[in-house]
Amino acid sequence: MTEETTNPPLRVVFVCLGNICRSPIAERVAERAAAEAGMTGVEFSSAGTISEEYDDPMDRRAAAILKEHGYRYADHKARRITEIEIESADLVVAMEDVHLRRVLDLAPDPSKASLLTEFDPTAVPGSGVPDPWFGSDSGFHDTLTAIEAAMPGLLDRIRELQNP
Repeated sequence: MTEETTNPPLRVVFVCLGNICRSPIAERVAERAAAEAGMTGVEFSSAGTISEEYDDPMDRRAAAILKEHGYRYADHKARRITEIEIESADLVVAMEDVHLRRVLDLAPDPSKASLLTEFDPTAVPGSGVPDPWFGSDSGFHDTLTAIEAAMPGLLDRIRELQNP
């Protein structure tokens, strides 16, 4: 009789400022990209670096762009990233350099933290994902486009982590 062992899922957390726009968009885009690629054994979540938006729903414009493109958009409550969550994650993906620095202030392990745009070979190095919150609705299209462009590279990184 053989004993089955189940590996814990690989944990990926996306981080932005308030956890109401970019990081929940990235979480949902990654969920679908992984599912479409047939990936299993990975969990996606998102959080912010501030508490100001704690327990708030996703920005209505972020939810609208997700819905328009067929992504999951409901059931989100903003929350703040914690040191414990960073330490228990296998990969922490920040939207901008300021978020990456905050993650490293909380749990300084640069081997598991990166900018999302690092996974997009066409992105300007260090550019980060644009924050649509202060602009018009069209900014959310640009943000979604930037996030989607990084998904193939992010999935490649997840595969590397799953199969060292």
